[in-house]
Amino acid sequence: MLSRVKKNDTVYVLSGKDKGKQGLVIAVDQKNDRVLVKDIAIITRHKKARRQGERSEVVKEESYIPLCKVMPVCPSCRLACRVRMRILDDAAKTRACHRCNDTF
Repeated sequence: MLSRVKKNDTVYVLSGKDKGKQGLVIAVDQKNDRVLVKDIAIITRHKKARRQGERSEVVKEESYIPLCKVMPVCPSCRLACRVRMRILDDAAKTRACHRCNDTF
């Protein structure tokens, strides 16, 4: 099955505290329909020192957001778009922009 969003895609956030922002996809969790986007959904985590000599610290990192809350950005028209599946001549499936019909 061809995924709507893949790693290294640029996506537009549709809702939530980061609504309107764009970011690069770091990872996609197909099983749980979640996506990890760079510099989006930043959370603060307090890490406790586990061994002697380690230091406790406060770490800011990205968290997963639902896949339904992001929309891929077309590389040619630079707008958030719906994804259409296109079958090429060699029977291979590819993703295409619904707006400009360009493949990506």
